[in-house]
Amino acid sequence: MRSSLSRRSFLASSMSVLLASLPSARSDEMTADQRKAVRKGLDWLSKNQAKDGHWEAAPNGQYPVTMTGVSGMAMLMEGSTIREGRYKDNIRRAVDWLMGHSMPNGMLGNPNIPGEAGRYMYGHGFATLFLSCVVGEEEEGDRRRRLVDILERACKFSHAAQTSRGGWGYISAREGGNFDEGSVTITQVQALRAARNAGIAVPQEAIKMAQKYLKDSTDSSGGVVYSLGNGVAMGGGRPALTAAAISCGFSFGDYNSELVKKWFKFCQQHLQGIGGGMRMGHDEYTHYYYAQAVYMLGEDGYARLFPSSKASERLTWSGYKKDNFAGIISSQSSDGSWSGGHVGSAFITPVYLTILQLDNAALPIYQR
Repeated sequence: MRSSLSRRSFLASSMSVLLASLPSARSDEMTADQRKAVRKGLDWLSKNQAKDGHWEAAPNGQYPVTMTGVSGMAMLMEGSTIREGRYKDNIRRAVDWLMGHSMPNGMLGNPNIPGEAGRYMYGHGFATLFLSCVVGEEEEGDRRRRLVDILERACKFSHAAQTSRGGWGYISAREGGNFDEGSVTITQVQALRAARNAGIAVPQEAIKMAQKYLKDSTDSSGGVVYSLGNGVAMGGGRPALTAAAISCGFSFGDYNSELVKKWFKFCQQHLQGIGGGMRMGHDEYTHYYYAQAVYMLGEDGYARLFPSSKASERLTWSGYKKDNFAGIISSQSSDGSWSGGHVGSAFITPVYLTILQLDNAALPIYQR
């Protein structure tokens, strides 16, 4: 069984590669308004965590595996770990709850939990992502060995659930008739990359197949379509999925291919900002990934991708923050949560906290 690398060890061993591949410009530090909003939001998450360690969406305790993974990630991004920091106890309880929901087949979750039966691959993906980001902080011993085993089996489950086209659906390919769609695929890709970053054995074939899936899912306009059904693209490109694909491309180490360039151009043409103006469905999901992609660009990454572009056309992290952060912060409720979105406060709150904390650079999966 392979030992998991600690977060610090991973950073030290890969820093030279990252610096050679990614933009060198550093982003501004978090502003006072950002920090205040983040503290209020994280405290709201802390207060709304169940005693047994999980989070859930209303009504009727929906999507607990997904909500626990996403909320745990938001707390890790603050800089807390399972051993130290303001939210260490919250993180530890979330880890314990997810470890207790590791199934014999490697699945993280339980199809019998409300809201999970028809879309358990979402929860599995976000739980794998979160646990992959904490395993390196576990002290050596039986608990760490158990967590490594859980993650290795989770990655094997993901590979087994992958469709013949390389994507993933709401449930496994065997149970779902080989159906796949973009949003679940993105979740699995990021989870597998985080696991590999942590030193977990990840089936390389799963990564290769997923790369091909995203390429095949890109239409002539540069957008990623909802699904590949019988090898034929169904519907036009979707901004949310295209933004997510960029983040996956970066996770693959693909920073300047023609495909990534197409995805960026498509997003620029179709995405609206969070604050003001026209809104689109699943804004919070879209910007969860789009913010990651633009953060990776930093201040000069776009100019490197498109050297002939005009200055006014270039995406920068500082520009993204200027256009969106005021809208996010002003829409925060007095109790620290955010409302709205497809699922509600339990999802949109950790999503906006993730966006606001990218400047912390606390996790390898979200770093330049």
